[in-house]
Amino acid sequence: MGKLYIVPTPIGNLEDITLRALRILQEVDIILAEDTRTSKKLLQHYVINTPMLSYHKFNEHQNLQNFIKQLKEGKQIALISDAGTPAIADPGFLLVRECILENIPVESLPGATAFVPALINSGFPNDRFVFEGFLPDKKGRNTRLQNLKEETKTMIFYVSPHKLTKTLNEFIALFGGSRKASISRELTKIYEETVRGELSEVLDYFTKNPPKGEFVLILSGKE
Repeated sequence: MGKLYIVPTPIGNLEDITLRALRILQEVDIILAEDTRTSKKLLQHYVINTPMLSYHKFNEHQNLQNFIKQLKEGKQIALISDAGTPAIADPGFLLVRECILENIPVESLPGATAFVPALINSGFPNDRFVFEGFLPDKKGRNTRLQNLKEETKTMIFYVSPHKLTKTLNEFIALFGGSRKASISRELTKIYEETVRGELSEVLDYFTKNPPKGEFVLILSGKE
């Protein structure tokens, strides 16, 4: 029986990877990557020549049983995403669940994920929080937001740059313009930035400074 390794990769700075993660990536038979072109840069940087195969949200259902078969045959497989920890707002859940059902060992390594530094940088209470990840684009979006209207815990969202101002406008309409927020972008990269303030203030900032990069939006809970 093989084993599935869940291996976090850097969210920006290539130094943010553990020695153990590098060893696992060198030792396994196959690396499943969300985007092989993106992951190739990381592997080349650390001179890792392990074969890579694509595993992303558009093919995970059709390829699932093939990888389960290989694991049963004794293959050691590592799963990585473009950045951060697989299965956190990225593919991985289906494969882990199937491995558990088939009694295939799963080993999840600790490592980089974007929301932890963003949460700490916010200065909001972090002893209890709600991770929402990416909101639905259309169906279910309003219902999801309405369910959070009375939430008292700190809330965490991932937001793409072209949806940031729209999301902030939605939040102002639902939570009020005075609700506190903290928005971190390009974490660990050259242009890393955290903007803090009331929702109306951060909206004004990003209206004047068009959003670029990857964003983590931290919203304070209802008092």
